[in-house]
Amino acid sequence: MGALQVMLLRLVLLAASAATTAVTVTAAPPPSEVAVGALFTYDSTIGRAARLAIELAVDDVNADRTVLAGTRLNLLAQDTNCSGFLGAVEALQLMERNVVAVIGPQSSGIGHVISHVVNELHVPLLSFAATDPTLSASEYPYFIRTTISDYFQMNAVASIVDYYQWKEVTAIFVDDDYGRGGVSALGDALAAKRARISYKAAIPPNSNTDVINDVLFKANMMESRVMVVHVNPDTGTRIFSVANKLQMMATGYVWIVTDWLAAVLDSSTSRDRKEMSHIQGLIVLRQHTPESVAKNKFISKWNNAARNRSITSGLNSYGFYAYDSVWAIARGVDQFLNNGQQINFSTDPVLHDTNGSSLHLSTLKIFDGGEQMLQQLLLTNFTGLTGRVQFNSDRNLVHPAYDILNIGGSGSRLIGYWSNYSGLSVAAPEILYQKPPDTSSIAQRLHNVVWPGDSTTTPKGWVFPNNGQPLRVGVPIKPSFKELVAAGKGPDNVTGYCIDIFNAAIRLLPYPVPCQFIAIGDGRKNPNYDDIISMVAANSLDAAVGDFAIVRNRTKIAEFTQPYIESGLVIVAPVKQATSSAWAFLKPFTLEMWCVTGALFIFVGIVVWILEHRSNEEFRGSPRRQLITIFWFSFSTMFFSHRQNTVSALGRFVLIIWLFVVLIINSSYTASLTSILTVQQLATGITGIDSLISSGLPIGYQAGKFTRNYLIEELNIPESRLVPLNTIQEYADALKRGPKDGGVVAIVDEMPYVEIFLSYHCNFRIVGQEFTKEGWGFAFKRDFPLAADLSTAILQLSESGQLQRIHDEWFTRPSCSSDDSEVGATRLGLGSFWGLFLVCALICLLALLVFFIRICWQYNKYSNSEAAGEPSAAAAAAAAVDAAAAAADAVERQRRPSRLGSFKDIIQFVDKKEEEIKKTMKRRVSEKDNNQAAGSSEAHSVASA
Repeated sequence: MGALQVMLLRLVLLAASAATTAVTVTAAPPPSEVAVGALFTYDSTIGRAARLAIELAVDDVNADRTVLAGTRLNLLAQDTNCSGFLGAVEALQLMERNVVAVIGPQSSGIGHVISHVVNELHVPLLSFAATDPTLSASEYPYFIRTTISDYFQMNAVASIVDYYQWKEVTAIFVDDDYGRGGVSALGDALAAKRARISYKAAIPPNSNTDVINDVLFKANMMESRVMVVHVNPDTGTRIFSVANKLQMMATGYVWIVTDWLAAVLDSSTSRDRKEMSHIQGLIVLRQHTPESVAKNKFISKWNNAARNRSITSGLNSYGFYAYDSVWAIARGVDQFLNNGQQINFSTDPVLHDTNGSSLHLSTLKIFDGGEQMLQQLLLTNFTGLTGRVQFNSDRNLVHPAYDILNIGGSGSRLIGYWSNYSGLSVAAPEILYQKPPDTSSIAQRLHNVVWPGDSTTTPKGWVFPNNGQPLRVGVPIKPSFKELVAAGKGPDNVTGYCIDIFNAAIRLLPYPVPCQFIAIGDGRKNPNYDDIISMVAANSLDAAVGDFAIVRNRTKIAEFTQPYIESGLVIVAPVKQATSSAWAFLKPFTLEMWCVTGALFIFVGIVVWILEHRSNEEFRGSPRRQLITIFWFSFSTMFFSHRQNTVSALGRFVLIIWLFVVLIINSSYTASLTSILTVQQLATGITGIDSLISSGLPIGYQAGKFTRNYLIEELNIPESRLVPLNTIQEYADALKRGPKDGGVVAIVDEMPYVEIFLSYHCNFRIVGQEFTKEGWGFAFKRDFPLAADLSTAILQLSESGQLQRIHDEWFTRPSCSSDDSEVGATRLGLGSFWGLFLVCALICLLALLVFFIRICWQYNKYSNSEAAGEPSAAAAAAAAVDAAAAAADAVERQRRPSRLGSFKDIIQFVDKKEEEIKKTMKRRVSEKDNNQAAGSSEAHSVASA
């Protein structure tokens, strides 16, 4: 409790009537009468409806024999007159009359004061209209809210704001406990929806029209056009009259009004046509009370009673909650008595009469059964006019819900509902309670709204502030890369690719945005881009427009638009042009490769000659001819133009493998020669980011950009290796000098800069791949609505093709080719082919091995056939008889070697035609058979003799 409230309470206690005598309650079960107090302002929008509702509820309770049988409720009402002091006095007077519970008050401010009184005297306080969320059970244990807390109402407002995708609202509220508590809850609810209150327009209580005019005028100077109004019913309607004079009820404005206005409209039996014209297009919340037979009967009874009493105002939703509050007390007291509890009061030892004082504080008694009564009330569970009357663990009514109304014409129409169970919907909450909760964005829906100005188009909810101050736009001015951003003579004479895109996007906005471009930099040295973003975050600038990359550390302090161009870091390195030479055709292969390839040609030729010599006439002849055949066959396979046919299986197998090897060699040679004659070569060994990091050589970067921090923090490159560069010419000079002459081995920069640089200098190339992905966007301070609208405009530019057209207008210079495949062609060495050559050589050796095994087998068979073919003694006698045969045989023995055992004989055997050897061996087998037959005949003749 604040110090001011403590002093106020002490004054109230001293002002209590001293003439009242102590009342002693005699416990007598059941009592014939139970006193219930009521505190509210009689002459108010809520009070007029609640007073009659409470009286009708007491009559209904006393007429109902099922509740409090034999006991009558005695209503003791007091008028607080909208005063906290008088409310506390009236509360003390009720306490002197030994009430078991108090209904009210309707004001949240008075509720804070009275709650201290009932806490001390243990009397439950049931408020049907105090909606301030700060009236919590933890601070005020005897306070029970029998209406819906503004905590839920502000969540409903936040859901509407989120549904229409607004991000900022202006809160217009009465500057008291009720207003401040509601706006605090609104801020929390909006934060959960990623929105916020951009301006708080506080109206002092009991303000006149001039004060309201000043407050609204200041609110109208802000950028937000979403107005949330949370004031008192009896003074709030003047706001719209003033807003209409300030032209704040025109097209483009949004007015969301809490339930106080619904109470005013429901209570107005005859609505002034002029007054209704001031509130056209408003969205209004009203506590949802489901339709029922009991509710309709009560409305009819209330209207009849109002006519009989000449009450001119109508019934509003607070009257329903007041009616249910009486029934909650009646059921609680009934259960309290049925449990055998006694209604007794005792003296509060804290409150005692002071010597010399005329005040008798001892007349205030503590309700002995207050704690038990409180527990019975918290267990309340019945269906009333407002629906389910039951409290959850936080002492809030279960299933809080609101109707969402749209004011139009002479009345209002229902456009949807909100409940904490299902969020926004077009179906009544009591229908959705029977289904599983669905709070997805697809399920959230409202009917179409007619907005202020009789517009059906959803307002943007934000405009550029109408306070005469143009948007302060910071623009980086650099000595180079003028195609992106460049400054002229005047402050607004700013040109470039980035500026054209910004201006084109601004023109697409549905509201005017005056801009003032502020040049950052002297034009001789690059400004620090992070410092410019920090200026935006510190509100020294409203926006930053230019070649600003969207990177992590910047998004923490500023809001960026949708990227309008893709970017990423690449490496630029110098290249050298391949010079023309008469011996350029030798460059595709290294010397080692040429030697091994030539040796392999000759080797394969010899292998094929060996395999084909015995069976192929094309591989026979004089030694000179055979040597020529070997070389001709070997090198003619290079062009697949060899004329000699292979007939042996081993020869064909070796030739197939060799032709495949030749195909690979030819293709590689052709590709390498083409590359060498047509592309440029890297002047350094840098081929990508990995080789750049490991080189240890100086690296250039554009001064002022995020590249420096990225290389140091992300790639761990020492700062000593980094060289800042400002202009395109500095880029070229540093690359040309190289690391040995004080230059750099390569430059790391974003792709758009590199494209511009290469359009001026074609003796450099991009090496490796782009190793980061980001984009360029326009920077604004956090939660600045213009960022979202410009993002939409940039997407519209992209979809219409205008974004590409602007790009083509500024990037018209022919750029050098940057195809990575054209950089770094190298000579082919043995390392690329040794595996293929090894396989070919092994196959050749295998073929030779098979060939010589076959030769040895043939040679062995040939030698055995020769031994078997020598003549025996009987054959010699027979040969002497046949002179002709003997002569022929003698000639043959002269031609054949007597023994085939020497190396020369083996060579001669290998040199023989295979067909001739086969014929000789066949003939010898025949001779052997004939000799054996002749020997057998001669032996038979000798035996006969």
